[in-house]
Amino acid sequence: MSAEPRVLSGRYRVDEPIGHGGMASVFRGYDLTLGRPVAIKVLNSELAADSTFRTRFRLEAQAASRMSSTAIVRVYDAGEDTEVDDAGKAHPVPFIVMELVHGRLLKDIIAEGPVPLEDAVRYADGILEALEYSHRAGVVHRDIKPGNVMITPTGQVKVMDFGIARAVSDSSSTVAETTTILGTAAYFSPEQAKGDVIDARTDIYSTGVVLYELLTGRQPFRGDSPVAVAYQHVSEAPVPPSEIVDTVPRALDAVVLRALAKDPFQRFADAAAFREALDAAVSGASPSRREVDTLAHSLYGPDPRQAAETARSLRQLSSDPTMKRTQAGPPAAWIWAGVAVLAVLLISVLIWVLTMRPGAVVPDGSRVVPEVAGLSYEEANKKLADDDLFAKQVDEPSESVPVGTVIRSDPERGVTVARETVVTLYVSSGPEAVTVPKLVGLSRAQAEKALTDAGLMLGQVRRNDDPDAAADTVLESSPAEGADAAKGAVVDLVIATGTVTVVDLTQDGYSLDDAKKALEDLKLTVTVQDDASCPATDPRTVTSQSAGPGEVPIHSAVTLVSCSGPAGE
Repeated sequence: MSAEPRVLSGRYRVDEPIGHGGMASVFRGYDLTLGRPVAIKVLNSELAADSTFRTRFRLEAQAASRMSSTAIVRVYDAGEDTEVDDAGKAHPVPFIVMELVHGRLLKDIIAEGPVPLEDAVRYADGILEALEYSHRAGVVHRDIKPGNVMITPTGQVKVMDFGIARAVSDSSSTVAETTTILGTAAYFSPEQAKGDVIDARTDIYSTGVVLYELLTGRQPFRGDSPVAVAYQHVSEAPVPPSEIVDTVPRALDAVVLRALAKDPFQRFADAAAFREALDAAVSGASPSRREVDTLAHSLYGPDPRQAAETARSLRQLSSDPTMKRTQAGPPAAWIWAGVAVLAVLLISVLIWVLTMRPGAVVPDGSRVVPEVAGLSYEEANKKLADDDLFAKQVDEPSESVPVGTVIRSDPERGVTVARETVVTLYVSSGPEAVTVPKLVGLSRAQAEKALTDAGLMLGQVRRNDDPDAAADTVLESSPAEGADAAKGAVVDLVIATGTVTVVDLTQDGYSLDDAKKALEDLKLTVTVQDDASCPATDPRTVTSQSAGPGEVPIHSAVTLVSCSGPAGE
């Protein structure tokens, strides 16, 4: 006889396993409260033992749960259960509850062989659609790769595991540790490899890697260890896809090379721009080989201003003894020649900088907008004032940037402007607040629509008897009508069953009058039928009832039968 299925937090039944990875196991499950199939991801014991990770994981899962897009696997809930080992010691079991998606992982599709060009572009566009939505919501994925993308039987792209990569990376101190958890560095951006600040452009880079793999059947950089691959992400230029697969249009070369730019500022500004370029590349004219080479040189050519920083990063990566260069390198003589040329170039630039007249780069009367993102408004205002620039504050909701902190500026940092230019600072006002609409008195379907229209989500639904309310009518909500809630917050409902519970009125202790009153209190219509075949009692009692005991539709008619015959001797 099989054991009883496990139920997490008294709500989620865990059924058969459907997937397993280095970070978690995924099970088919069932939400006993809402009555729907779900997928349940249970974190492995090593991650679960880290209290810092559990806290970060819960917060990121909550952020991901507020996103609702057809291109994103929905996160319904996140929680923590416990399990007891053979020694009787309790261990935490963090889990997340997700939409159950039927389909195949993109990595399995790629592993089967070449992906048709039309499908490759469509899959990449689906990933970018998900990122376009998540980036507007302030959520950066950080781990875009084919293993986190599902393709449904109808061809719909579904991206999953939003926010989880951030929970992992915030709990890991080195590239090696992070890649051990995430499983691969093949889709890392250069800034991830160097441990720099991460933003939405990291997802743009990783999507470029996925598109490259879809077009060519291989990743742009490969190696024997995560650090070896990270080295190449930081230092080496990718081979254009058309040079690997000659059927790939050169127009897609230009798109892929732009997405894989080492400098985040040279990539597409956002997912929408990437999508537009992808669409134009498929439908527009193809650039020449020379134009592609020119673009590659502009994106990956030597940049003296970044030479020192790149050298520092490469030295850090090179200190790992497991790192091996896996792409063919030039002969040693060429390397020394390249070093000599670079040295001469750096010395020339240094002499030029030291001998140029002040104001030769930025003309008198002009200023360069400084970096102010991440500062408080007061700090940013002072920084602009120091450069003879004025600040204008515009509040903007954000779920990821603390209240009062500058999100971005317009014009952006590095742009040359005239003195006393007004720079607009977009300052976080915190998560967008919405008002809970009127829900009491609506049907469940009407209430769900009202919540969706208000930017809120339906939470737990509890049923309760009410003698006056039709089935599925909302009796109360939490939070209540008029309360402020963060956009995407969950609202719990109590809805009417459409029935009332009638007890057994023939039991001892109920007189006929008491029985009539109990039914009338439930707003039921009561009729008394006399039975002269049996002797009446004092007081009269109920011998039978036409409805109950149990659930009875509201406003029902109930007949009570009571003995009315002469009293016996």
